[in-house]
Amino acid sequence: MRAVFNSVLAMMLTAPLVGCDMLGIETGAAASARKEAEGRALGGACRHAGRAIEDCYALNPKADKAAIFAGWREMNDYMRENQIAEVKPVVAPSLPPGKPAAASEPEAEEDQEEEEIIEEKEAPAKKGAAASR
Repeated sequence: MRAVFNSVLAMMLTAPLVGCDMLGIETGAAASARKEAEGRALGGACRHAGRAIEDCYALNPKADKAAIFAGWREMNDYMRENQIAEVKPVVAPSLPPGKPAAASEPEAEEDQEEEEIIEEKEAPAKKGAAASR
């Protein structure tokens, strides 16, 4: 009788755990497989866009580098076999957080123009001060 009670108790305790995947609770193996698939997809997309593998690593710092490389290499082989040309990205990649953006040329030109205007305004005042000495 005790054996029957133990088996019934064990079934009652494990029954709620059987449907955990239906609740959206991800197992370790499923999470690992998902990260691997995402890394391969990112690598393949980077190769198709003509980006270097180092650029792909920099643009996706949280992704697994081995998975990115595997996806990049697979896409490279596929593109060579089927003679597929790279597709240039239309949208420029955004910098990862923590990397300063370089000053663009229009901003540098504006700064230079402002400095020239200031120098022109100060030049007559300097000439007048030098003449009065």
